[in-house]
Amino acid sequence: MKNISKEFVTMNVLNKINEPKDLKNLSLAELTALADEIRQTLIVKVNATGGHFGPNLGFIEPTIAMHYVFNSPEDKFVFDVSHQCYPHKMLTGRKQYFTDPAHYGQISGYTNPQESAHDHFVVGHTSTAPSLAVGLAMARDLKGEKSNIVAVIGDGSLSGGEAFEGLDNAGALKSNIIIVVNDNEMSIAPNHGGLYGNLALLRQTKGKAECNYFKALGFDYVYVDDGNDLASLIAAFKQVKDTTRPTVVHLHTLKGKGCAEAVANKEAFHWIMPGTLDHKPAPAPQETYDSVTVDYMLKKRAEDPSFIVLNPATPGAVALTPDVRAKLGKGFADLGIAEEHAVAASSALAAGGAKPVLAVLSSFIQRTYDQLSQDLALNKNPATILVYWGGISAGDATHLGTFDIPLISNIPNMVYLAPTSKEEYLAMLDWSVNQTQYPVAIRVPFAPISHATRPVEKDYSVLNRYEMAEKGSRVAVIAAGSFFQLGEKVCAELKAKLGINATLINPRYLTGLDEKVLNGLKKDHELVLTLEDGEVNGGFGEKIASFYGNSEMKVLNFGSKKEFTDRVSLDELYARYHLTPELIVKDAAACLKK
Repeated sequence: MKNISKEFVTMNVLNKINEPKDLKNLSLAELTALADEIRQTLIVKVNATGGHFGPNLGFIEPTIAMHYVFNSPEDKFVFDVSHQCYPHKMLTGRKQYFTDPAHYGQISGYTNPQESAHDHFVVGHTSTAPSLAVGLAMARDLKGEKSNIVAVIGDGSLSGGEAFEGLDNAGALKSNIIIVVNDNEMSIAPNHGGLYGNLALLRQTKGKAECNYFKALGFDYVYVDDGNDLASLIAAFKQVKDTTRPTVVHLHTLKGKGCAEAVANKEAFHWIMPGTLDHKPAPAPQETYDSVTVDYMLKKRAEDPSFIVLNPATPGAVALTPDVRAKLGKGFADLGIAEEHAVAASSALAAGGAKPVLAVLSSFIQRTYDQLSQDLALNKNPATILVYWGGISAGDATHLGTFDIPLISNIPNMVYLAPTSKEEYLAMLDWSVNQTQYPVAIRVPFAPISHATRPVEKDYSVLNRYEMAEKGSRVAVIAAGSFFQLGEKVCAELKAKLGINATLINPRYLTGLDEKVLNGLKKDHELVLTLEDGEVNGGFGEKIASFYGNSEMKVLNFGSKKEFTDRVSLDELYARYHLTPELIVKDAAACLKK
């Protein structure tokens, strides 16, 4: 079996490149060799560590050409979403993190000013580059400086509302701003939206079509049909360098270039796991909350033609693979990178009598606060939102899932449910899809499948009823969602270390309080411990603490701090936040002694 991760890559040219100015005197043949060396290095490195694969392979030549023509960091490059920034990092003093396995994993997968003066923003969410570039251009003009401001944005990112807002404003600037559109005919999955018809027309006419989205917004326009041809790219960038007008350079590139598998299956190879190219035997399929959800969706769609699943351009991340989407047929809609639109459309679908389920990642639901509040909750339309990847993780700072509970649980009329098991999750999902009273969000457990040991509730229409899983005294543990199993361990530790038979409560609802249960605890409890897999500030546990504020009850809230963490291990985070049974019980013991 071939092990791509251990292949040797010749780096005759790359070894000479330590900063962008080292490119300036290279011949076209040397630049071409450099592109090949970067491509092979990335294939080996990303296969070893995992990461964004196809987008970076397709943007190597444009990155080389940009650094060859422009003068970074005086000329500023802003990479939208950063899915294509690996070649840029290799050319700006960070190649050792891609060429030397001893340094793998020591830098972010996204642009980061703390790493290099050639990076100007921490960016991991999409559709932001035009807006950021506009701000940089305006700052430059205010100070009377001269430089090129270059935003790189993929065609998939153009469907985001902020991208339009930024482009609309950029097109009205009367100064230098260059938007490089990396058109590889893909988002993560295939593109969706009317805009892409115009991009296709521009490709078909080699940029000569009279109908031109970018010209309509006020941009000068340059088209490069082979966006992976260095000579064409260098000529195009020289043409627009130091322009005094807002300009779009539209590049037609090949996503996954240099890896036949990535070209043939662009969606699956957008981001890969370690060892993907080594073709190791696939592990036996296991039931997950994703697979359980897909099974439910397919069954529900077969039974009810009004049922529809929506997703904003990340279907693979929630197991909505091409075959699942095909089976759902008209019961699936990819709305593009447009989470705000997705929430509003879900609300309107529900108002129109359909049964919409919006599947979205916790990190991306952050963009939708106004739509959750105004379009959905204020109108009390019974849409269902499934929030995936919510919880404390070792992920990048740009993709944390710790903020959704404070965000959603404090909006009036919203019902946010936190299931603790497969059976409870399916019951909540089925109730939400079929009820007509409330907008409902469900936090899909970001954990291995667990099973209920007690009968689960089927009807959640009488809100904020907590489940008393175990009745005890002195200490009550209120453990939400995927932290319910941690709550069980805490109760066992309280028994073993302090001889306390604790009460264990499954709150089920993150958006409200069961005052009857909470008042009942005052009779024979001294301490309440709340456990939530997310930020404590503004979260579920603080509602409990506020409730007991004028009483003798002591409350300790356990969850994450209000902070951005970046690729910190779960073990370290759980120790930092005292989220182990031993540390929780140690804190409880100290509190009981006071």
